[in-house]
Amino acid sequence: MATIQHSADTWKGGYATYKNNFNILRRMSLEALGSDPDIILWSETAFVPSVAWHENYPSDPATSALVEEFVAFGKSLPIPLVTGNPEGVIDDPSLPPLLSDGSWNRKDYNTVIFFEDGKIKNTYRKQHLVPFTEHFPYEKQLPLLYNILLANDYNWWEKGHEPVVFETEEGVKFSTPICFEDVFGYLNAGFVASGADVIVNMTNDGWSKAVSAEVQHLALAVFRSIENRRTTVRGTNSGMTCVIDVTGKIVDPMEPFKVGWHIYDVPVFTSEAHGFTFYTRHVDWFAFLTIYLSIFLLAGSSLYRLYLFFSRRK
Repeated sequence: MATIQHSADTWKGGYATYKNNFNILRRMSLEALGSDPDIILWSETAFVPSVAWHENYPSDPATSALVEEFVAFGKSLPIPLVTGNPEGVIDDPSLPPLLSDGSWNRKDYNTVIFFEDGKIKNTYRKQHLVPFTEHFPYEKQLPLLYNILLANDYNWWEKGHEPVVFETEEGVKFSTPICFEDVFGYLNAGFVASGADVIVNMTNDGWSKAVSAEVQHLALAVFRSIENRRTTVRGTNSGMTCVIDVTGKIVDPMEPFKVGWHIYDVPVFTSEAHGFTFYTRHVDWFAFLTIYLSIFLLAGSSLYRLYLFFSRRK
């Protein structure tokens, strides 16, 4: 797998940034092709604008041309391209794309697209959104604050509702938790239980501007490989791009905040050959058991103390 690290914040700068990022990603991908990878991996929202939306509803000529350039590049590749890309879809099917007030009848998802032969073959929509940056959980309760944040160009996403398992022509099955989704055990266990043989995390941590933030995120991701007995590949825009083996060992991390690419040989552990771990099958059952047991012991201890207290007063 060829991982491309373009070390740029995707959302800063508008069209000029989108175009420059695409040029870097394309150049790095073509260089990596010389090492004969089976698949090319970009990071979370590496390519903006939305391919799905602008293919169906072209508007701005420059933006539409950039999407056409991306599609042509993807079609020219001899292998699949997996990239983060915002997905725009019609919000109300009964209304036209462009409403009478000049706004778009559109909702957006933070997605990963599996792009092959010039087409989007499959899409995964992020399920666990970041509160207050990717979605606002109290829109109805705090409409004033919601509108203030909206006016300050916050990007609100719709929530995905199901795990998706991609599959290559060689039969390798993988799922793509987006950004901090790789810190949630239940989500990744769900991917593996649905058939994923590899976990491919796609992250944009470039906003942090700090190596410490990249390392902290990586440290949490390590547990997903151990819990599920599956290799994790991390494809990031700024770090930490690497492979995590099933013992939690971090393999060949790329230097953070540097432009480059790396070819990783990815060990594949299939459910047919290696089965599912206890954690994959039961997720946080043991953790909940310890919580309930602690509550039971605390309640029992309190009742016993009350019993002793009243016994002494007799």
